[in-house]
Amino acid sequence: MDLKSQKVKLNDGHFIPVLGFGTAAPEEVPKNEALEATEFAIEVGFCHIDCACVYQNEEQVGQAIRSKIADGTVKREDIFYTSKLWCTFFQPDLVQPALEKSLKDLQLDYVDLYLIHFPVAMKPGEELLPKDENGKIILDSVDLCRTWEALEKCKDAGLTKSIGVSNFNHKQLEKILNKPGLKYKPVCNQVECHPYLNQSKLLDFCKSHDIVLVDYSALGSQRIKGWCLTLS
Repeated sequence: MDLKSQKVKLNDGHFIPVLGFGTAAPEEVPKNEALEATEFAIEVGFCHIDCACVYQNEEQVGQAIRSKIADGTVKREDIFYTSKLWCTFFQPDLVQPALEKSLKDLQLDYVDLYLIHFPVAMKPGEELLPKDENGKIILDSVDLCRTWEALEKCKDAGLTKSIGVSNFNHKQLEKILNKPGLKYKPVCNQVECHPYLNQSKLLDFCKSHDIVLVDYSALGSQRIKGWCLTLS
């Protein structure tokens, strides 16, 4: 299959490649493997690279993209790069600096798609998973609509071409869609989706609002013990 020709049109007019290369990895995996794996993925034809601030490897993934541009394998416009806003940066004044930090790590001028990673705000600060003395995640009170407005400003500033969400249910999506003064609808909702979690109702909802459902763990997911316990 020619990966470069297989694309889906988003509701803002841009196109997203149907098959993406995910770069999330357990902490014990050396960061340089993200560089090697991403380079190889681009060499064999992947043009959609999916990453995130919380993966803590955007510097390496960006290096891989730039190296493949430098050696003539691809041009920047051939690559569709997705990044995600982590939960500790949901306060509106933290959104653009978070995206700018990702761009600095990547050494790219823009991302193609920027997503709200999870619909759960966490306490701002240096820790990606802030916990109290009992080991429970410290949450923050932020209106997701205000976070979305900050993403809209990032799009207007040219820092990202498209904006969307991830791990949202239909009620959380409705909150964004029904926001007074909505300027841009989410172009997509990236969620876990496979034969054991087919997301049929969410898929129907997204289709009815011209929102693309992007699935991850398409062959089934593994459960990382520490992560599940942290968010339980």
